[in-house]
Amino acid sequence: MAYSIDKETCVGCGSCAANCPVEAIKAGDDGKYAIGDACVECGACAANCPVNAISQK
Repeated sequence: MAYSIDKETCVGCGSCAANCPVEAIKAGDDGKYAIGDACVECGACAANCPVNAISQK
């Protein structure tokens, strides 16, 4: 199952990107983060998000 970041909940802290082992998460122009195609669905991003903005679809 793919992971996604809720842009309404995301506070732009970067914790998800810092903990992604494959560097699949990048900041957009709006300062919010998005998960790209390189995601290996390990769950590290969701486990480290302080506002629970990341979920599996």
